[in-house]
Amino acid sequence: MQSRVRSIALTLSTILAPALALAADDAHADKQGAIATVSQGVASAITALVVFAVVFAVLATKVWPTITKGLDERARKITEEIEAAENARKQAKDALEQYQQSLNQARAEAQKMIEQARAQQVALAAELKAKADTELGQMRERAMRDIEAAKRAAITEMYTQQSNLATAVASKILRRELNAGDQDALVQESLRELTSSRN
Repeated sequence: MQSRVRSIALTLSTILAPALALAADDAHADKQGAIATVSQGVASAITALVVFAVVFAVLATKVWPTITKGLDERARKITEEIEAAENARKQAKDALEQYQQSLNQARAEAQKMIEQARAQQVALAAELKAKADTELGQMRERAMRDIEAAKRAAITEMYTQQSNLATAVASKILRRELNAGDQDALVQESLRELTSSRN
């Protein structure tokens, strides 16, 4: 506040000094002609130089340091803001690089997981196929055994019926009946003949 009052007083004194000098000249105007004499011009020049020196001294000691200080402060502030912006840019660049690295790692891990899942899928499919093939082979073997057993049973049944029929025919021919032991012996002999004929 005091510096403002001083600067206003200085401005007023700067403006009023030439006005006072002109007023003093007007008081002696009756001696002055249309063109000022050398003594009259020297007084005006000295007054102007004094006013200039006072204004220059006030400006040099009061105003110019304030302006310089303000400009230096502004330059310092701008420099700090530039440095802060540069640091922020560097941090953003570092963060972007870190984000890119994280993204690349995540992609690599995802690709690795996909490849592992595919490998597991292939292994599981191969395992299931092998298991299915084994079960199918076992079922085929069981079916072949069942078919062979059924075939033997059917052949045995057929031979038994043929034997019974042959026995009945033979007994009619011979008019006598064979006993159960004779009949079993005929069945066993027929089975042996059938087995040897197949091999």
